[in-house]
Amino acid sequence: MGRRRSSSIAANPVLIGAVTVVVVVIAVFLAYNANNGLPFVPAYELKVNLPNAANLVTGNDVRVGGTRVGTISRITPKRTPEGEYYAQLTIKLQTDLDPLPRDSTFLVRPRSALGLKYLQITKGTSDEGFPDGATVPIENATPEPVEFDDLTNMFDDPTREASRVNLNEFGMAFAGRGADLNRAIEELGPLLTNLVPVMGNLADRRTNLGGLVQALERSARIVAPVAEQQAALFRNMDTSFRALAEVTPEIQASIEGGPPALDAAIEELPRQRPFLANSAALFRELRPGARALRSAAPDLADAFTSGERSLRRSVALNERLIPTFDALVRFAEDPATELGIRDLRTTSDILRPTLAHLTPAQTVCNYVTLFFRNIASLLSDGDARGTWQRFMVIVAADGPNNEGGPASAPANGPTAINHLHTNPYPNTASPGQPRECEAGNETYLPGRTVIGNQPGTQRLETERTRRSLDG
Repeated sequence: MGRRRSSSIAANPVLIGAVTVVVVVIAVFLAYNANNGLPFVPAYELKVNLPNAANLVTGNDVRVGGTRVGTISRITPKRTPEGEYYAQLTIKLQTDLDPLPRDSTFLVRPRSALGLKYLQITKGTSDEGFPDGATVPIENATPEPVEFDDLTNMFDDPTREASRVNLNEFGMAFAGRGADLNRAIEELGPLLTNLVPVMGNLADRRTNLGGLVQALERSARIVAPVAEQQAALFRNMDTSFRALAEVTPEIQASIEGGPPALDAAIEELPRQRPFLANSAALFRELRPGARALRSAAPDLADAFTSGERSLRRSVALNERLIPTFDALVRFAEDPATELGIRDLRTTSDILRPTLAHLTPAQTVCNYVTLFFRNIASLLSDGDARGTWQRFMVIVAADGPNNEGGPASAPANGPTAINHLHTNPYPNTASPGQPRECEAGNETYLPGRTVIGNQPGTQRLETERTRRSLDG
């Protein structure tokens, strides 16, 4: 007996691998976008005009009373009709600030000495507020912001000289700590010894240390504007990983099941390619049917509605059909039935050549339908007293053996119209005959006696029933 397949999630390597990838992707996505707000969370949006963006970047904080209440989502340069430029910020705020009083002020302030900035809002007291999507005029950008350069430029030369002296004196703080310095130098001996080959490798031209430093400098310059976002990323990732720590055993089980899942995928996915290719071909072939369903949907809905009523009635019908099926069973079990079926089969075998010969007369040439149509219209004219038969008087042509009376030979002149034209057995595209519908398609040949099928091949169709009925 084979081992019973486990129903645990950990027994499905493909599912474990897929869940692990999805969890990690969602965690990284939420952590990276947390600085700009979580997806699908409503926000109160305003456009704020400022004289100068003052090194603000997209993603910087918007604060009220030192508390983060939103972010800057877009910075756009604008131009006044007088030709002066200003900055327009698009900010997204928490919905509990809606509406912001119209006498509120906006100020760009430094967040640190490294150049990071944020937008500070000082709420006003007006009863009238800015609606969602409104534009705050540039007059609300007060007071004028103070930059770090303005702060350092306020010190005169004596103050700066004093600052340099202070730095020098603070640097002398190592005085009196010679023993500690000696101990540190003693401990650095082995480090410096092992550092020689390392520095030799770094000094080698093949190492290209200078290029590495330049590349690091460029990388640092590129990421400097988004330093706050990166810091927020790591903070949010810390929150995410603390939450993941609570499910460490499950994650460990997922990681342990990852290699078997990948091995199973490597082995099974190529086998699924024919199925996927056939599925794609199936859906391509289903497109015409799907497009047809668009127009057929009302009819199908009516059919399902009617079918539901029919299904309810079918219960009683099935009960009434029980005697019928019992009779059919008795009929099938009767020995005489088998003899009758054998006789019917024999009859069918005898009639098969005849039916094969006569079938094209209707399926190809449409003769049977036209015959009954003409029979139906033979007595169709009449009035309130009754109907009468249609007929046409045909005057026999002048000449010997004409069709107006008994003849000793086929009419054969001497006039052009005194010629016999008859075809008692026309071709009907039957087996052994030419593929043509002779009757109804032959043309009148004046001056020639034609008995039987005319030379040449006629059309493979006669008057169509639909066209004749509509006409």
